[in-house]
Amino acid sequence: MMVKNRHETSRGILDIPFAAPAGTPAGVEVMSLAALRGRVSRQLVARPQRSDFHHLLTLTSGGMWHTVDFDRYRLRPGCWLWVRPGQVHQWGNLTGSEGTLILFQQDVLDPATAAAARVDDPYGAVVSEPVHQDAEAVNLAAEHLDHEFRALGQLPLDAHLVVLRHLLAVLLLRLAHLTGPADGLPPAPDDAYVRFRDLVERHFARTRRVEDYAQMLGYSPRTLARATLSHAGLNAKEFVDRRVVLEAKRLLAHSDLTSAQIAGRLGFATPSQFSKFFVRRAQHSPIDFRNSVRGRESTPDVPPGPLSAH
Repeated sequence: MMVKNRHETSRGILDIPFAAPAGTPAGVEVMSLAALRGRVSRQLVARPQRSDFHHLLTLTSGGMWHTVDFDRYRLRPGCWLWVRPGQVHQWGNLTGSEGTLILFQQDVLDPATAAAARVDDPYGAVVSEPVHQDAEAVNLAAEHLDHEFRALGQLPLDAHLVVLRHLLAVLLLRLAHLTGPADGLPPAPDDAYVRFRDLVERHFARTRRVEDYAQMLGYSPRTLARATLSHAGLNAKEFVDRRVVLEAKRLLAHSDLTSAQIAGRLGFATPSQFSKFFVRRAQHSPIDFRNSVRGRESTPDVPPGPLSAH
């Protein structure tokens, strides 16, 4: 999974394609954190990396940190971490933690299941913590998936893969539709928000104008504003700008592109326009942000103390 076929940029970010272990069905892999530690060196696993597949992680003991797109999450037993393709993430210290890691490619699910599980939502929750009946159902689904993955050879390979797909679907649907606590759940996204979100993901480097997205979608800017405020808690312009800032941060932290090159890639007319935009949104100049992130990357992570939050 994390050693074979990796590619490195000049900055050292690891771009990792999915590589199924020999003899196992393509598209899904289940392993323990102990197995991960045995497969990959601590130095390598702690490097910033971006994958073309999903990571699902839950801890059974211990605690750790995990960074996803510059936000740091403190994990404890019972939490579920979901890192999606394209997100830049970085493992913390794995020492003393145990749990289950599930890797899967998005196309292992049929389109209807992927949509119902909101698998392709780039703004989905990174960390969730099921409680009560939800926790019991999610844990049971994960245990069954782990058991079936390790039962290779008991069924024909094609049948084994079908079973894994169905069990993975159960787990993802349970995680995507937790029933409580109700006041902590976002409203289900409506069609206007989903279409706007997906269009922004494709065109944020071409335009930052909400009016342009409204025209492409056939909605009014006011409709997009209401939909975005309802689901994401911010206005449509802020939504677009945050996506641009995220991409700028990724490029500053994990590439050697100059600020002028990043400005051009993100659709800014001049480097100074990009710099003013970035300072206003990130409270740092591009070069100061790059220096601060690279300084943090060179500092070894330390094991967290007792965990009371994530």
